[in-house]
Amino acid sequence: MESGAPTERKSAAKVERAVRPREAKAQQSGAWSGEPESTAREGGSRKEVRRTFKMLREVWLNIGVEKIDTHEGVMIKALLDSGATGMFMDKQMAARHGFKLQKLERPLMVKNVDGTVNSGGAITYQVECNVFYKGHVERMWMDVCDLGKTEVILGMPWLAAHNPEIN
Repeated sequence: MESGAPTERKSAAKVERAVRPREAKAQQSGAWSGEPESTAREGGSRKEVRRTFKMLREVWLNIGVEKIDTHEGVMIKALLDSGATGMFMDKQMAARHGFKLQKLERPLMVKNVDGTVNSGGAITYQVECNVFYKGHVERMWMDVCDLGKTEVILGMPWLAAHNPEIN
């Protein structure tokens, strides 16, 4: 970001993913089930239920995340997610470690991987931090939202910039 004034980021509007080729293959093999399914309810009405996909493989990285203002850091496990459209930090993690939140000019709607609206609502804050990984340090902005048990998600912008080799 160029100035110290509050800014709005155009990327990371969603934590929603399209079906990628590997997931499409998993869909055909039955390892993935992202299609809505109707279930019968009392009185004969039907309710649509969304299933989440079963990830074929999760990739976790041990990273350091450092506050810009105090340079205090914390080591965490971050989920590497090629379906995420940005970098994300869990709001409870940000509060627990005292990261300085910067309010966005406009809220960003966020959807989960299964297309449902995130229980934490829209993204209204972001965090500027330094991220350390294997001797490399990078300053970045992370959108703050409800990630459940995951503390940080590194999405496509990080993957595109670093092109890590994953076994």
